[in-house]
Amino acid sequence: MSHTHQVVIIGGGPVGLGLAIELGQRGIKCCVVERYTKLLHIPKGQNLTQRTLEHVRHWGAEPQLRAARTIPTSYGIGGLTAYGTLLGDYQYNWLQRELVRPYYAADNERLPQYETEAVLRQRVAELPSVETLYGWQAEEVVQNADGVSIATVERHGPGRRWLRAEYVVGTDGSHSIVRDRAQITQTLTDHDRLMVLLVFRSPGLHALLERFPDKSFFCVLTPELKGYWQYFGRVDLGTTWFFHAPVPMGTTKDNFDFRAYLNKAVGGEFDVELEHIGFWDLRFAVADKYRNGRVFIAGDAAHSYPPYGGYGVNTGLEDVRNLGWKLAATLQGWGGEALLDSYSAERQPVSASTARDFIEASIEADRDFLVSFDPARDRAAFEKSWAERGSGARAEVDSFEPHYEGSAVVDGPVGGHCSAHGSHMFIARPGHHLAPQPLSDGRNVFDALGDGFTLLAFGADDGAVAVFEQAAAASGLPLTVVRDSRNGGREQYNAALVLVRPDQFVAWTADRPPTDVAALLRRVSGRQ
Repeated sequence: MSHTHQVVIIGGGPVGLGLAIELGQRGIKCCVVERYTKLLHIPKGQNLTQRTLEHVRHWGAEPQLRAARTIPTSYGIGGLTAYGTLLGDYQYNWLQRELVRPYYAADNERLPQYETEAVLRQRVAELPSVETLYGWQAEEVVQNADGVSIATVERHGPGRRWLRAEYVVGTDGSHSIVRDRAQITQTLTDHDRLMVLLVFRSPGLHALLERFPDKSFFCVLTPELKGYWQYFGRVDLGTTWFFHAPVPMGTTKDNFDFRAYLNKAVGGEFDVELEHIGFWDLRFAVADKYRNGRVFIAGDAAHSYPPYGGYGVNTGLEDVRNLGWKLAATLQGWGGEALLDSYSAERQPVSASTARDFIEASIEADRDFLVSFDPARDRAAFEKSWAERGSGARAEVDSFEPHYEGSAVVDGPVGGHCSAHGSHMFIARPGHHLAPQPLSDGRNVFDALGDGFTLLAFGADDGAVAVFEQAAAASGLPLTVVRDSRNGGREQYNAALVLVRPDQFVAWTADRPPTDVAALLRRVSGRQ
């Protein structure tokens, strides 16, 4: 049976759509199979990082995404942590992503996931190499040495269709059929907490929180919840909200007073018109690998986190930015099998680190603080520790810096490893995200990067550049060269030559070419 597509993507949420755009822009023939025809208006996945907006910018959809924002641009999108109740005596700024803005080429953003999906669906529709099957779902996934066969069915109709592709990617959520059929195991951490998600309308809550101008999401810490959060977020400005919090096991829509719970968490009474009540279990699940042969997983199919801080959707979009160019490189003949292996080797440790070092570590730190400090018991000690936590919130944002120092397709440090825990620097470091840099012609360096590899030559001589161009041409590796001799990039990046991957991570740096440039290019493209 001949291939109907080069890549089939099972799951058309933001992660699957992002992969379709990444592949479609590279001319890869792909198909998105998504079970829902209409978008689900549940406001999850709202916080989008600067890195995610770099992806959206690369995908040609940044202006449209900014325009879809439901909170006016005149109003801030920052966060706040409070003790006891939201209107109590103690608060500090939380998750200040604007602090790391200088290291990225775009501002962060905040909007409901269904608005993000709408923008990405529109962009997918513009790409002729991408087919979409909305209202369809996968029933079976079977792979062999030649490709993958996917049985799909129409959810509310008689349609049945077999798709045949060289590769399949499951972005079909935490209950992924693709992961199941590929027999990819997960490591689960269950916190045995039932959580509620409320979506409600309340102009009164907006009036109460006008004392916190420019804040759009709020975390409340209370001793009785032992480090698990009560979490409020704006859906729009003035009316609609969502709320996550623990509830007793056995809670249903009908046996719990949610309005009283909301009033208690805020510390004041306000109007509540409930629009949605849903429940979820607080657990972490990270797949033990992200590839089995011709089958890949990404997003919630690969890692499922509680919705604390927006790590889930942002991590998923980074997955597909990493995977997309590697699939395209392999299909187009300039990437090797080791490049596909590097997807799991790079992304799986980062996802595990995100869960362990940031989300779970935050829950544990909050629990320890609430046990150790109480303003009713020792106000001075509590206030000292509370102030220290406020300062530490800045360090948490800075230290979330996913990197691939241990990757086999990166010329990283000896003993390096892949992790979500790092530090932001302007110095170009192999395995790390490239920081932006203005060029002398007024552009940002990100606007000059190519779709393949890019060699930044800031002060390097023509001979050094020529050996890279010759080696790339001989191997068929797409290479863009960016020269800027009078620019300060040499000092900022601490290297005259910086080789940048298609996903804007640094592959190699030096002041002079290596002895064997061809061997370097084979390594970073997975052909060695």
